[in-house]
Amino acid sequence: MRRRLLLVLLLFSAAAVAAFAVPLLSATANERTQRFVLSRTADLDRFAALAQQAEAGGDRAPLVDELTAYASLYGEPVVVVDARRRAVAQAGLSVDDPGVARALDAALRNQPAAQVPTVLPWSSERVLFARPVGTGTRVVGAVVLRASVDRAAADVAGRWSWVLGGALAAALGSVLLVLAVTRWLLRPLAELAEGVRAVAAGQRRAHVTGSSGPPEVRELSEQFNRMSDAVGEAADQQRRLIADASHQLRNPMAALRLRMDALSGRVTPEGVAAYTAGVAEIERLESMLDGLLALAVAESKATEAAAGGREPELADLAAVAADRADFWQVSPPPAPRLPVLVRCPESDLAQVLDVLLDNALKHGGAARVALGADRAAGTAWVEVADDGPGMGERELALATRRFWRGDSARPGTGLGLAIADQLVRARGGALELSSPGGLVARVVLPLEPPL
Repeated sequence: MRRRLLLVLLLFSAAAVAAFAVPLLSATANERTQRFVLSRTADLDRFAALAQQAEAGGDRAPLVDELTAYASLYGEPVVVVDARRRAVAQAGLSVDDPGVARALDAALRNQPAAQVPTVLPWSSERVLFARPVGTGTRVVGAVVLRASVDRAAADVAGRWSWVLGGALAAALGSVLLVLAVTRWLLRPLAELAEGVRAVAAGQRRAHVTGSSGPPEVRELSEQFNRMSDAVGEAADQQRRLIADASHQLRNPMAALRLRMDALSGRVTPEGVAAYTAGVAEIERLESMLDGLLALAVAESKATEAAAGGREPELADLAAVAADRADFWQVSPPPAPRLPVLVRCPESDLAQVLDVLLDNALKHGGAARVALGADRAAGTAWVEVADDGPGMGERELALATRRFWRGDSARPGTGLGLAIADQLVRARGGALELSSPGGLVARVVLPLEPPL
């Protein structure tokens, strides 16, 4: 948008500068050309008057002296002829010159003189001026003057330099004005774009200054700040609700657990089944509360990381994977040749692997752990695969949602994969689920940046 706006404004400014500069250049050249023509026409009139006096009085000396002085002073040759094209007086100009001959013929026939071309800074060709000598329709001779345009061209060049200098200054001022206007218009929009990206990344209460730009954009910035506050407050309330509910329910759940334990020795044979089912439900509720609290913590970590929290700790992916595989009594992955350090705390990585291994053992019957790294892409991965029935495409899309369980008869709270997904995304990674046979859960995390 910035490039397009600059292009449009600069083209408009260039057109505006050209709109006053080009006519001014043309008017300047035309005005100087007109003065040049009037000056040489006046000289021709004076020579014609002297020629007429010489013809009437028979004394050509004043005419010859005038032509010689003029040619010497201005460097412009002149010739005066009679009606038979014989030279009466001349100074540097011959009647045998083809151009002079044509001009003399037109003047002796009393034809209008040809229009003088506009003098431009690069003009250099001399111009022939011709005028008949006589009164009324009686032509007794002609005067031809070959004038130089060098002085007029130099004057036009000087004036053009002032005009072009002014146009350049105006163009420079227009560029500066366009840049200032563009910055004034687009800077708040860029801040708004940064704010939107921050909100999309999970940053809480991302604000923009909104102190510059048009009133409409400033109002939009204020609306965005209010929206960001509302979104942040809603997210905070959601996390507080989950955390508070989990904490507040622990006390009655603990009391209920104690009462159920106290009743264990007093249950009649007929009530054993109901008692066992009640204990199982209590255990399920306790597991769900633990999961809700873990999910609230994971979401809080994700928001803190998105908001630019502390630099994440580094974990040795192979060491953590081997430790958790040993804990769950499954085969550890082969050790890589080089250390694989990922940008994730060891506790979070261990919690993610615990979720995946527990899920694989519960629903797949077995678990296999593998890991690797793509150092060119700056990522590492660890995956847990099982031999279970796997999932369909629709189930894979829903697997990381809270409380979702593909088969309600299976044990669990439906929070494990949601917790793992939040923890991985908090560190700039991704949890990828696929089902080529069983279920394959791959965790992709960014590697330690190279030094």
